[in-house]
Amino acid sequence: MRYLPVFLDLHAGKVLLVGAGELVRAKLRLLAAAGARVRWYATDGQHDLAGLAAADAARIERADGDPLAADLKGVIAILCAGAGDIGVAMSVRARAAGLPVNVMDDLDHSTFIFPAIVDRGDVIVAVGTGGTSPVVARRIRERIEAVLPARIGDLAGFIGGFRKSIHGVISDSLLRRRFWERIVDGPIGALVLAGRKAEAAKALEAIADPSAFAGATGEGKAEGHVTLVGAGPGDPDLLTVKALRALQDADIVFYDELVSPEILDRIRRDAARVAVGRRVGKPGIGQDATNRLMIEAAKSGQRAVRLKGGDPFVFGRGGEEVTALRAAGVDYSIIPGITAGLGAAAQFEAPLTYRHKARRITFLTAHKARDAEAVDWSALTDKTMTVVVYMGMTAASTIRTGLLAAGRSPETPVGVFARVTRPDAKSAVGPLARLPDLVKTIDGGPAILIIGDVVAQSAPWRQSNPTKILSELLEAAE
Repeated sequence: MRYLPVFLDLHAGKVLLVGAGELVRAKLRLLAAAGARVRWYATDGQHDLAGLAAADAARIERADGDPLAADLKGVIAILCAGAGDIGVAMSVRARAAGLPVNVMDDLDHSTFIFPAIVDRGDVIVAVGTGGTSPVVARRIRERIEAVLPARIGDLAGFIGGFRKSIHGVISDSLLRRRFWERIVDGPIGALVLAGRKAEAAKALEAIADPSAFAGATGEGKAEGHVTLVGAGPGDPDLLTVKALRALQDADIVFYDELVSPEILDRIRRDAARVAVGRRVGKPGIGQDATNRLMIEAAKSGQRAVRLKGGDPFVFGRGGEEVTALRAAGVDYSIIPGITAGLGAAAQFEAPLTYRHKARRITFLTAHKARDAEAVDWSALTDKTMTVVVYMGMTAASTIRTGLLAAGRSPETPVGVFARVTRPDAKSAVGPLARLPDLVKTIDGGPAILIIGDVVAQSAPWRQSNPTKILSELLEAAE
């Protein structure tokens, strides 16, 4: 992130505007709508205020003379639009004076840029693309405007009117946030969004015990909760709406190392983040310590999220964690995620079931060679069974040996699908006999192994065997 989104207090001083033509008038309209006081140097001498309301026009000072010699006392920012070479010179002067400056369509001479803006009164949404693509920013703004309630600014102002009084009643910051979340998400917030602020105010004032309304415990603290959240295989767009809400509501998040940075970015900015997972060959804090941290967080009144790659109940130790939370008397909930096996199947078009070819699926884990040695491979030799192996890279040789010894054909199609749903996802497909060699080609995990005839339906297999596919099509046509 090169540009930090900030909001400039336009009541703190004047904005110096330099330029001419429609470009500068567009900036003038924007500044006027925001209530700014503006000193405008029209480089063509035409101070045309047509179209501005009288109150807005009254805040515009039409300045003459050389803007490069202008008095900068009381100026909080400088804007240049349609100013030509003067814009570059004003940039030099602004930087020397330590003032933020924007020269339209000139990133090299600007210290800030204008975002696409969604204006809902007290709620302002700014969308930026680093100045690279205003069209993309406008498209995003249009989508936000389509889903953002028209009166969301009224809701913000409504809450602002009651903040001080509620602050005086609820001293605990966590409990205060819970109170306002219940207001925003509940019937009182809905009344404001429906334009019925007077009714909403009466309903809020009728809350006899705001702390109890917020969900306080007997000690007057916020009630804690733990949510087990499946983060999916890596693509943040695969998070469920419910998972996103949990990440935004969390006070603290305990996350696995397999959770992608893009998903961690969806966590509320001021929530604490604690890494508790481990990768192969790297020690973690251990399951008992993780359980203890979650329980302590909940008992202190925090809303904790245990963020796990894939799905909590598919080789994610979610069952163990629920057992620990239940034994400690901690309130909890579970939000499923897309498990990596399903993510691999979808991304690489490898159906786990296929009519007349694959009627059953077995999911297993083979973290180490001894895990693979403990598997009863004789139960997995049915050609109509698809075998999905999690954490099987290091045990690939043992997996191959076990299946071959049990009678599975060495020509059985297999796929190694690494970092599924992520931008750097990679696959390698081939016969079971070559499984260890395939693992070596995908440049590290995490990876899912899919074993069975269905792999021959996958996109990587089709791309790597065009002659075979053509032969099969010709045989089918005959």
